[in-house]
This record gives sequence, structure tokens and C-alpha cells, in this order.
Amino acid sequence: MSFCPVHPKPLKTKASFLWMYLFKRRSWMDGLFERSYRMKMGEVHLPGLDLYMVNEPRLWKQVLVDEAPDFPKHELLGHALEPLLGESIFTTNGAQWQRQRDMMEKSFEAARIKHVFGLMRDAADAMRDRLDALPDAVEHDVELEMTHVTADIIFRTILSTPLEGEDAQRIFRAFSRFQELAPKLIMPVIFRWPRLFHPWLAARASKAAAKEIRGVLEGFIRPRHDAWAAARASAQATAPAAASAGKPACPFNADGPDDILSSLLDAVDPATGTHFSFKELVDQVAMLFLAGHETSASALSWSLYLIANAPDIQQRMHDEVMAECGDRPIGFAELRGLELVRNVFRETLRLYPPVGFFARATPAPRRMRDKHLPADSTIVIAPWLIHRHRDYWERPDDFDPDRYAGEAARESLKNAYLPFSAGPRVCIGAAFALQEAALILATLVRRYRFEPLASHVPEPVGRLTIRSENGIRLAVHKRAG
Repeated sequence: MSFCPVHPKPLKTKASFLWMYLFKRRSWMDGLFERSYRMKMGEVHLPGLDLYMVNEPRLWKQVLVDEAPDFPKHELLGHALEPLLGESIFTTNGAQWQRQRDMMEKSFEAARIKHVFGLMRDAADAMRDRLDALPDAVEHDVELEMTHVTADIIFRTILSTPLEGEDAQRIFRAFSRFQELAPKLIMPVIFRWPRLFHPWLAARASKAAAKEIRGVLEGFIRPRHDAWAAARASAQATAPAAASAGKPACPFNADGPDDILSSLLDAVDPATGTHFSFKELVDQVAMLFLAGHETSASALSWSLYLIANAPDIQQRMHDEVMAECGDRPIGFAELRGLELVRNVFRETLRLYPPVGFFARATPAPRRMRDKHLPADSTIVIAPWLIHRHRDYWERPDDFDPDRYAGEAARESLKNAYLPFSAGPRVCIGAAFALQEAALILATLVRRYRFEPLASHVPEPVGRLTIRSENGIRLAVHKRAG
């Protein structure tokens, strides 16, 4: 049984530029109209900006996969995110991006993801303990808890330390400010305002929030980086003597924690033999923190909203977890047997893709379908639209995790499903996110039952990620036994 969850009602016809600017700046989703969900390719011309929306599978694959180097990442989001992410793989292009991607690849190989599973489970257990401390049937904003547990997982798997206490509160408050300010900084880029008219107060506040987050991260990374650098210098100094004696050189990170940061410290550029500098490390960890906790927190929050409104599916998830795991700690191998749990998250990513659009640039003139794209045009590929496109999905607005057993869904998954993007810039942490989500959902449905509140309806908005403007409040019941 399926149901149609909340989503912004599209406009009947395309809104004017002036009307959009005056009344619909809170969320990019507010400007979508009914034809947006049926068109193959659309265009919007704003002062100083030619924007083309691509929905057709062969076209988005051309941009993201087949000819990806010809469509570099647009500055649209990079401008707003640079204070926090610096020059990370999220914001860079070309050779700089390729070097970073090559150096980070090993940190997210299947063996490494499996290796950090125990750290993930520790964070999931800490989440369970926090929820156990709440009164039974309490009304709770699950977005807050999902933000906490996913940030905690990032800290444990990357830095080998839990995120708790004052550090947690500082980061949550600073990131909330940073995300709220992002649309105000993106707007001048979209409309090509002269720098004189950019919102300098918002920019200053955004930089202050980013500095606070990076300061917390630097506090954890600096001692590890300095110890690694000292060990490396010592190893290099003794290498000739060791080699002449026939002894292997000491590993640089032999005494440090075996986490993702350790693999980033040891990562080597194959072309130059160089390692990440301290600033580059902070940039990449900040990117992993943003991409790894904010996107997962968004999707997991919507997952709980969906299953709260589909009690039959929620009960089947509980039964599946009990059949596979019983009361034992959930193991890595057992996640494979949780097919419904995985399909619930897959369907959540379809209905509420955390990153609702990808922006690419056209350095040279292009022709796509019957349209001529001038140089410096902006191409937008929107998973939000593609995942709900009337031509590519049956009952596109319905929540139905059982749809993936059918042949039609397999075709849709191939041509109209890209929650992690696609091609060379596909999300480096996709396998990490899927493992994390299955573990968290399994932990939650085994122990709790979630119910919607008649007094609360979430309001989806598109900002950095697709979140609920008024939170996601649910009743959390402890299961008997």
C-alpha cells in the first residue's frame, strides 16, 4: 500500500522573474510549475544569466557522464560554500579536482567502509541511548536526532572521536546559521549583481559560522597532522640507514588511529609524490562533514516521516530486522539481508533527494535538442524533477518501496535516478551513506515505533539540502520487550 507524502504544490504556469524575486526566494522549489515535471528541457532567462533545465536521460547523461569534462561544476554553490569547504573536491574543477579525487579514492573503497562499520554502530548505539532517555510516546523533532547521529558518525569514522557536549552544540548552531545564510549568498550569483550590492552582512556572518566549524575540526586534525609530519620526517631521516641495513622504513602513521583521517594523511599524489597540506586536509574533512552528515540527516529524517505515515511498511521493516538480527548487535553481513530497509531508503532518496539540483557551466557554446546554449550558460540537472517526472516513473509522487521489485522500476532506476549524481563526480561517499542509513534505520525500527502528529505537517524547502522548514515532529514509542 502506498501513499502520497507532502511536497510543494507546483504553480499552474511559469512565474515571472519579478514575482519570483519578490515572493519566492525562500526555496528554489517554490518556482517550479506543473510542466516542470513533464518537460524534457526547459529554459529561463534572467538578467545576466541563461539557465537551462535538463530532464531527458540522454541529455543529463551527456552532461554528467559522457562529456563531463566539457561541463565543469558551476560557481553557483561554490561561491556560498567556499568559506566552509575551501578548495575541496566539492568546489574545484579540472586537474585540481582530479588530483584530490585520486588521492581520496582509497579512503572510501569497500574495504575501508567495512572497516569503519564498528565505529558507525557505536554512534547508532549512542543515538539509541539518547532516545531511550526520552519519555515514552514523546513528541520529538527527529531532524535534530538525525543531524546529531550522522554528525557523530562522521566524527567517529574520520577522526576517531565522538561528537558530543559543547563541540556538538557549537557545530550544530554554527551550521544552522551557515545553511540559513546560503540562499542569500547564492541569489547575487544567480542574478549577477554587481559586488557593491552583494549582502556583505550575510557574507560576514557566513564566514564567521564557517570559521567556527573549521576551528572545531582544526582542533582535532592539527595534533594528528603534526604527529604524522614528525613521524614522516623521522622516517625520511632514517631511511638511508635503514635501507643500507636491509630494514623496511617505519610507516608514518604506525601509532595513530586507523580511521579515514589516517588514510587521508597517508594519501599520495601519484604524479608528484606529495601529500595533502594541513589546509587541504581541513578543506576535505569539512567537505566530508558537510556532505556526510547534512545530506544523510536530511534523507533519514524524511525516511522516518514516510514510515510513520505507512505503519504497515514500518511493521514489515521491524519484522525483517528481527528475522535477520534478532536482539543481537546488527552486524555488517546482516545488512545485506535487510532488503526492505534498503528499499525504504532508496525510495526516500527518490522522493526527497538531499541535493535537489546540480549546476554545471558551458564554457563554450553548445546545442542541445533544439536549443542553442551560449557560452557561460548554466545547466541545471534536478534530481527532484527527474525523480518525480511523469514520463519516467509510475505514480511518481507516491511512497512505495515495493516498486523496486518490478521491471518498470529497473528501467526508471537506470534512466531517472541520480541521488548521488553520476559520472566522474558521483558522490565519493555513496556506499558510506547507504551503509550508514541501513544501520540507523534498522536500529530505530527494531526498538521504536514512529507515528505522525495530526497537529504537524512538514514543509519541504530547497536550500543547500531538501529539509523541512518547520522540522519533522513525530511521536516516538518504545516497543515492548
